[in-house]
Amino acid sequence: MSVNVFESLVRLPPDALFDLKRRYTADKRDNKVDLGIGAYRDDNGKPWVLPCVAAAEKMIHEDPDFNHEYLGIAGLNSLTTAAAKVLLGSDSEALTEERVVSVQTLSGTGALHTAARLILAARPDAVVYVPDPTWGNHFPIFNTQGLKTETYPYWDKSTKSLNMKGLLATILQSPEGSVFLLHTCAHNPTGMDPTRAEWEQIIQALADRGHMVLFDTAYQGFASGDLDNDAFSLRFGVSKLASKAPVLVCQSFAKNVGMYGERVGVFHVVMPRADTPKTTASSKATLTSQLNRITRSECSNPPAYGAKIVSEILNTPELTEQWKSDMVTMSTRIKKMRHMLRDKLLALRTPGNWDHIVEQCGMFSYTGLSKEMVEKLEKEHAVYMVSSGRASIAGINENNIDHVASAIHSVVSTFCASKL
Repeated sequence: MSVNVFESLVRLPPDALFDLKRRYTADKRDNKVDLGIGAYRDDNGKPWVLPCVAAAEKMIHEDPDFNHEYLGIAGLNSLTTAAAKVLLGSDSEALTEERVVSVQTLSGTGALHTAARLILAARPDAVVYVPDPTWGNHFPIFNTQGLKTETYPYWDKSTKSLNMKGLLATILQSPEGSVFLLHTCAHNPTGMDPTRAEWEQIIQALADRGHMVLFDTAYQGFASGDLDNDAFSLRFGVSKLASKAPVLVCQSFAKNVGMYGERVGVFHVVMPRADTPKTTASSKATLTSQLNRITRSECSNPPAYGAKIVSEILNTPELTEQWKSDMVTMSTRIKKMRHMLRDKLLALRTPGNWDHIVEQCGMFSYTGLSKEMVEKLEKEHAVYMVSSGRASIAGINENNIDHVASAIHSVVSTFCASKL
């Protein structure tokens, strides 16, 4: 008699974001709007292949040495080396002193998974603190590896702003040597980033408590259109923190290069200064061996095609300049949509204050809409967003913004009237 060894398993709920996408795709209404998926769309609501990507693809296909051979376990060196310079700056002391270990990963999610495996190997009792709220996939990435997660206050619902007081208090009260995950810029899902002065306070508090920091960098250059501006927290953090403990960085090229499906990412470890270069070299070799083991056991080696495209962009000066222009195009359009949505809600006299939409940055806005409001938006107006009220501003364009604003106005007004 056969035995189903999987009978004891329970059915898990579908992933909320991809289930939302499924419902949106199945919706037959002509006026439907997708504000759920985190992917850039142009003003016609279409996916956009960045001009720098199209040019890079042409170049690699015309290269007589182009092939589909395996990469090494650590990935494409020309990508990882250039990616570290984008993050840390070409004049970074960490790079000059050769204190950075970089390996290619399956985009930012893969980089986070690699970070989790590395933390688990070195400190299995570590607690990883993530912001409340945060990207929903952070919890399963760490928890499925057996790491414990806690949260620190980030969003103040009453003021629709950063909960700086609660954030600092948690840093000071948490056990020394905890791991704190920070969104480098364009915080997902709130879109609310600390100011530079606030970042300095946060980093100093982390340094004072001896915590280890993991930067999740998914939107560098996408948030403001400027790579250096968006890297402020990371570079300041490395300057303050790396003297005491390693700084971990997860880097994705999904959003800022539009390489969503190609899964191009890099995981970096900035090592603290050692007594001698020989000690640094030995530590790097040990760390590299551990990272290679993780990659080899899980995917053997990372994918090559997207890596070659991004490498071409980062290492060809004219393509790098085109990329910077492309990021300005994306960030400028999103900023414009933020202001148009806020202004239309004000013109409609929608109840509430909507200034937080323009005070936030990046792809997402934490609108402040309740779960019930979001459900009503989908059911009655074909406007889809995550139940938390997080909206992808990239899904708004000049063709659908009137519908989106009217739908939000109708739903908010209805709920406010019901409370009178």
